[in-house]
Amino acid sequence: MQRRAFLIAAPLALAGCGTGGEAVWAADAAVDAARYVHDGPPALTLYTVNNLGTGNGAHSALLINASQRVLFDPAGSFGHPSIPERNDVLFGMTPQVVKSYVSYHSRASYVTVEQRLEVPAPTAEAALKLALSAGPVRQAFCTRAISQLLGQLPGFEGLGTTWFPDKLMARFGALPGVVTTEHNENDSDSLRDARRAVARQLDS
Repeated sequence: MQRRAFLIAAPLALAGCGTGGEAVWAADAAVDAARYVHDGPPALTLYTVNNLGTGNGAHSALLINASQRVLFDPAGSFGHPSIPERNDVLFGMTPQVVKSYVSYHSRASYVTVEQRLEVPAPTAEAALKLALSAGPVRQAFCTRAISQLLGQLPGFEGLGTTWFPDKLMARFGALPGVVTTEHNENDSDSLRDARRAVARQLDS
């Protein structure tokens, strides 16, 4: 059973981060079957989950639209049996799955900030390659892993490495061309309820 599939039923204390650090490697057949090519331009989309009460960031993830669209969700808690994973890279990021991901994290006490930046195709492909080689990420290392990945891409060297989601969000948002969208929902703060909602959405 995949770690993230198990997390559908396993309560966690953190808003966005799972246990992390455990190697997960979906079969080639599952990854190939889930492969999703988005018809939009190459882009990197940073997702930041912020606590509305404290203003602090709780989690970071990076949606990469390259030769296929994947989500680098280091130490993330989002998952479903229909979404293959290889060491924190989730495949098959269709519009429905992306919508479920955003809704999963957007709750009464948390806002999900989406920051999308179109990039040259080689940059997006380099990000995909780096995500696939990043390996499983330990709990609380999500933003560090993403900022290190971004720092290896042309045009992103000045972001620097940081542990804090809100700091990376601010630095990424200052890049020219970034389009920012905030996702607010009034759902229960219970992660158990959020996982059940994901299951309902993706099982249908």
